Formats: sequence, structure tokens, C-alpha cells
Amino acid sequence: MDGTTYLSDYRPYPFTLDEVALRFRLAPTATRVTARMTLTAREAGAALQLDGEELDLISASIDGVALTPADYLLTETGLTIHPAALPEGRFTLETEVQIAPAENTALEGLYMSKGMYCTQCEAEGFRKITFYPDRPDVMARFHVRIEGDLPVLLSNGNPVAQGPGWAEWDDPWPKPAYLFALVAGDLRATPGHFTTMSGKHVDLNIWVRPGDEDRTDFALGALQRSMKWDEDAYGREYDLSLFNLVAVDDFNMGAMENKGLNIFNSKLVLASPETATDADYERIEAVIGHEYFHNWTGDRITCRDWFQLCLKEGLTVFRDQSFTADMRLGPVKRIEDVITLRGRQFREDAGPLSHPPRPDHYREINNFYTATVYEKGAEVVGMLRTLVGPEGYRRALDLYFERHDGQACTIEDWIKVFEDSSGRDLSQFMRWYTDAGTPHLKVTDSFSDGVYTLEFTQHTNPTPGQMEKPARHIPVAVGLLSPNGDEVVPTTVLEMTEPRQSFRFEGLASRPVPSILRNFSAPVVLEHEAPAEERAFLLAHDTDPFNRWEAGRVLARQTLMGMAEGEEPEPAYLDAIGALLGETNDPAFRALILRLPGEDEIAQALFAAKKTPDPDAIHRARRGLMEVLAKRHEAALARLYEAAAVPGPYTPDAGPSGLRALRLAALSLLSTRDGGARARALYKAADNMTESLGALAVLVANGAAEAELAAFRARWQDNALVMDKWFATQLSLAPPAAAAGLATRLAEDPLFDWKNPNRFRALMGGLSANHAGFHRADGAGYRFYADWLLRLDPLNPQTAARMSTAFETWRRYDKARQGLARAELERIAQTPALSRDLGEMAARLLS
Repeated sequence: MDGTTYLSDYRPYPFTLDEVALRFRLAPTATRVTARMTLTAREAGAALQLDGEELDLISASIDGVALTPADYLLTETGLTIHPAALPEGRFTLETEVQIAPAENTALEGLYMSKGMYCTQCEAEGFRKITFYPDRPDVMARFHVRIEGDLPVLLSNGNPVAQGPGWAEWDDPWPKPAYLFALVAGDLRATPGHFTTMSGKHVDLNIWVRPGDEDRTDFALGALQRSMKWDEDAYGREYDLSLFNLVAVDDFNMGAMENKGLNIFNSKLVLASPETATDADYERIEAVIGHEYFHNWTGDRITCRDWFQLCLKEGLTVFRDQSFTADMRLGPVKRIEDVITLRGRQFREDAGPLSHPPRPDHYREINNFYTATVYEKGAEVVGMLRTLVGPEGYRRALDLYFERHDGQACTIEDWIKVFEDSSGRDLSQFMRWYTDAGTPHLKVTDSFSDGVYTLEFTQHTNPTPGQMEKPARHIPVAVGLLSPNGDEVVPTTVLEMTEPRQSFRFEGLASRPVPSILRNFSAPVVLEHEAPAEERAFLLAHDTDPFNRWEAGRVLARQTLMGMAEGEEPEPAYLDAIGALLGETNDPAFRALILRLPGEDEIAQALFAAKKTPDPDAIHRARRGLMEVLAKRHEAALARLYEAAAVPGPYTPDAGPSGLRALRLAALSLLSTRDGGARARALYKAADNMTESLGALAVLVANGAAEAELAAFRARWQDNALVMDKWFATQLSLAPPAAAAGLATRLAEDPLFDWKNPNRFRALMGGLSANHAGFHRADGAGYRFYADWLLRLDPLNPQTAARMSTAFETWRRYDKARQGLARAELERIAQTPALSRDLGEMAARLLS
């Protein structure tokens, strides 16, 4: 057996588990955990199989009678109690184990972070706490007693009793083990409250380490806004009397939705104007919303098995995206989401790690917390909403909550509520969940006698394990513009269900300009040949904000692709940017258009065009286009830079944030002309991290930041989250030839705590974000990266495996680079005692 788990092998657990009582006697290297479970057999003669890893079994008994070694089989992965040792009917199993949280460097299960006990149980961490059926379809009510010498002792649900050195918690809602949480430490709370739509009072607490209390107000407000939004948008009310949120410094993930006790990476909680950027504030609000929304889409209704992960994650990402769009600027948020989707998920779909939103097999489930499950999963939910309409979507969700509350569900259950509430057959749409790959949608058009015809063809390239790709059900939002810019056909949703399909628009006075895939109505690659002048026309006149931005993005991408191969910049693009600089509409939108496509995006576009991308040529092309734009529009950019200055004290609201984004976009271009003078002045004058870090980044990109980097480090060396930015910024923007050497020097910095996931991600993510630096022709970037993955893997396999995705595009490049990357992947794959997490990733990357 290779350890692969298959969807087709799913079987219900042969026992029901009604109640669980846990007792924790905390000690750093010798925590005792007693678990008492009430079970009933569903199948006669079934053995009781319990998952368990890295546990020392102290005792086990059934109905008070001790089990002997002959009654069970104990292995490295679990405890199996033989059928002969099990009574008929209902019985109580009690086990006691010992674990060592202080030695748990993998940060799964119960571990310690700077003197604080905390847990991370999704996906399979609870089995490192006690023997248990650690699967999402086994749901039970939990009662927890915690004993320890720390002042704050927290768990799920509501507090029911406490005294010196102990506390008891009761969660009335059945939940799977992955939602269990425990936190114990010396913590301080920022308290608040919320009154639900039915008038119930809920106490709120944001728990942090002493000294961090002054950076919690925004997080508390974000939680309150999330609770109100979920009531307004989905009719979902909070169902406990207490909601606790804890910030943890050492955390593999972003955050975790444990019922009533959310545990967060501290970078997604702590914020002040001096230490957090506008992007940090927006991200904090979005993730707090995401984890809170899981209370219904993940906790009250969970997934039957881990193959259904996209059911809870895709839906909840769609919900948090909608929340952020309502809190800020919807069109800008949509554009940012698509940039993320293309940069992460499209890239994933185009390489060896491609998989469907619902895979049919896995070896290590931790490796499937991916952009496909999350971001593409959200796009699939968005397409459903487009197909049935906003009112139809709300009816379907109301039915989903009514029908499946308290259940562990499947994608089929989810699709069925849409079919039942709308009367539509969505069997073909289901392929979005079961098929991997990004569909390509090719469009041609014609016009004759007042009739305009759009003809679409769809195809999806083969992906690992899936060669044949039937046609999908694709909603294509289209509008038509007249030659003078008026909209002659408003947004209309065309439903493509065949490999080839035509749509006619009649009664038109002249040939229109098509605006296709408005608001990015489906996660596809649109292939539409159009002259640069038509793209510029759409950039100037399209009434759909996304497609207006997209027209500019395509022009910029095509210009950079040409420049990477020695061509001159596209005049239509340069003129269009000049026209944009004279506009006065939304600053955040204009900032997005001024932001050039990244080097990785250009590499992927060249690869898709059957060309071999040259990382160094792409880097030169992007820098060259910045210089051309700055020289051509220097006066307009200078006026824009001055006009976008934000008066008054800092706020992270959408309006001021948009102005700062526009100002920094102009600064990035102007600094190619002024040698960094404006950036240096802004760095000295800035009273907020957005402008301080933005100016620093511009100086780094221009090779003029030595003094500022030293000053930044001296000021912020005691603030871990700010120092993460210092590590990442200088490495991601360093000259490519110097990137690997700089990474080596930074890895020797005393502040590089490589066992901390945030710091490790800052350094390694900074290197991989430096496209030409990571893909250096001599392979130095690959070697450095592989060395550190292998160093981290024995301690934290989950983080090492996730960071290995930097290698997923290695087949794009020339044979020499491919050989160097392959050698490093083979070195990883052949390392003795490699973790299952990183071993699976290396094998998939090489496959």
C-alpha cells in the first residue's frame, strides 16, 4: 500500500459517538489527556479503530474495566480495539495518554508557542492529542476540563465552571474533532459585545500577549462587522453566548475556525497605522470574516470527508470576498481577486500540481489546502450565483441551511439544493468540481446586415490523471458597445454548454465592440484576437469596471511580451496610460491599471504562447517599460503624485487607501527618473507603514535603500511582524543576480528564526517572488531553496511542503534551467526519512 486515500473507498464510521469528555493536565513535556467517549456500534462485529500518532498510551478501559494488550492492537498510527472486547449496545471508552507539547515543532495537535499552549487540529491534528476517530463525519458534543498554572484557560463553546488552576467548557453543538481548540497562556483580552438580530447578547474577546493590546481594535471591529453582515446577507445568527479569538505567533496557517474559539496567526489580528499596511488591514478584515462565516459554512454544516474540502472552503471564500466587496469597493475587490486567482490557481492548473476542486485521491490531505480548493472553489460558487441569480442564490442557501444543519455533507448535497430550489439540471455544471484544468474559451465574431454573431469554442488541456475533458457549463457575461462608446446591449449572460456554440445579436445599426466575460463571470482563459486600438477603446469606454481594467492589463501584458523578445513598446498602450493619468475617477481603480503585470505572469503568457520565457529578459522588459512610461508621462505622474497625498490622520478606509495606492504606483514609475529622491523623502516623512514600506520597496527596487534598510531594521527589530516585511521586501525586489547571495546572508541574520513559519515564509517567499532571482541561470536560487526545505522538513513538514510549490513552474523554462530544477527536486525526493508531506509534493512536482 502506498498510503493513498480514495474517494471511492469512503464508508461511514461503524460507530456513533454522542459525547466526549476531555481532561487536560498541562505540562510542557508531559501533558496528560484523558478522553471519555460514549459510543454505540452501528455494525455488529466491527472493530473500533481510533487514530493516534505520537501518543504514549497510559491506560484504556471500557465501562470501567481495564483493557489488556490482548484486547487491542497499538501501532504508530492508531489504536484498534478488537470486536471481542467490545460490549453490545452503548458503552463508554476511556483512555489516558501523555504528550509533549513543547517538543511538537510540527505545530499540529497541541503545541507551545512562546510559553502558550495552543492547538491546530485541521485536518488531522487531533490524533496527536488523543486516540479518536479523527474524521470530519464523526460529530459529537464536547465537554473539556483544563488544568494548568496559566491564568487563561480556553476551549470551545461556553464556560461552565472555573477555579484556581482549572476551567471547564461545554460546547452544545456537535462537531468533528478538527474543530476542537484549546488555548492556555498569559493573555490579555480586548473585550466587546454584539447583539444579534433576535436580541441575544454575545460577549466578544480578542486575546493577545501582554503588550499587544493596543493593536486589537481593528480586529474587534472587523468581527462585529462580520457578524452583522452575515445576518443581513445570509440571515445567519451567531449561536453561542461567547466568541473568543486568540492571536498566536507560531502558526502554520492563516487562521482556524474552531467553534467559538478562533485561533489566528498574529499577523491577521494585530494592526496599528505604524506597523500595518493598508493591505494588512484589508486582509485582517477579510480573514476574520472568513473564519467567522465558517460558523455556519464549515462548523454547523461541515464536510463528510476531506475530499469535500472545497464545499466549506470555496463557499466561505466566496462569502468573505462578498463581505470585503461590500465593506470596500466592489469592482476593485473583484479585480484583486482575479489577480490572485490567475497568479496562484491558474498557475497551479497549468502545472504538475493541477487537481480538481474535489480530488478523487490523496496521500497527504495537508497538501490539498490549495488555491484550487479555495479560490477556484469560490469562483464555482460565484458561477452558480450568476446562473440562478441573486434571489435564486439566496433561496438555495436558505434551503441548504434548513436541510443540512448539523450534518456532514458532500458536493452532491450542495448541488442538489440549487437544483431543487431552481428547477435546473446542474449535472454538467458538476464538472467544475470533478475536472481539473482551466478551460480556454476562444472567441471569433462577425457582423452582417445588423446581426452580430459571437462564436465560442471551449477546450481544456490534459492534466495529471485526466486526459479527456468534456465541455463544461460556462456562464459568459457579455455586453456590446457602439463605436462612440455607448452601450447598445447591456450585460447579458450567455450559457455555453457545448464544445462549439454561437450567439446572435440582432437589430444593430453598426458593428459593435464586444465586452466579453464581464466581471470575470467564469474562471477561464479568454482567447480573443483584437487589435491594440480596440483594447484601448475598451480601457477608455467599457462600462464594466473589470473589463475596462482587463483591456489595460492585456495591453500591458502584450507590450511586455513583445519587449521581452526585443520589440518596441506598444504605442496604443502608452497613449492609453496617458489618457488614464488625466482622469479623476476612483484612485484605487487607477492604481490597479498603473500596476504592471508581474514577471511570473509574463512568463506564463509566453509559455502559453508556445514560447520559452527568459527570466532575465522579462525582468529587463518590465524595468524598461517602467522607464518608458515615466519618461513619456513624467509631468502628469508628478502632478498625480502630489495630488494623491492624503491629508489628516491615517485611517485604513477604502478612500484614503485608494489614494495611497495611486500615489505609490506613481512613485514607482517616477523613481526611475529621479533616482529615488521622492521615495527617500516619503520614507523620512511617512507616519504610517503603508507609505513607509512602499517608499522602502521603491528604493530597494532602484538599488538605493542601504541606509533605509538599516534604519528600518534598527527601529523595528523587536516587532516580529514588521521584520517579516523587512526580510520579504528586500529579497523580492533585489537585483536578480544578487538574490541568492542576499538570501544566504539574510538566513545568517540573528533575527532569522527559521522555525517560525511567518519568518520562514518571509524569506523563502521573498526569494521565490523574485522571478529572475529564483530562476537564476546557474541554479543558485533552486539550491538555496531546496537546502532550506530539507532543513525545515524534519521539524515542520506542513510548511516545508507548502513552500515547495515555488518549483511548480520549472518546466516552463529552457532545458538548462529545467535540468537544474529537476536535480534539486530529485535531491529532495531521494532524501532518506523525508516526510510524507514533502515526499508527496516532490513526487508530484517531478511527475
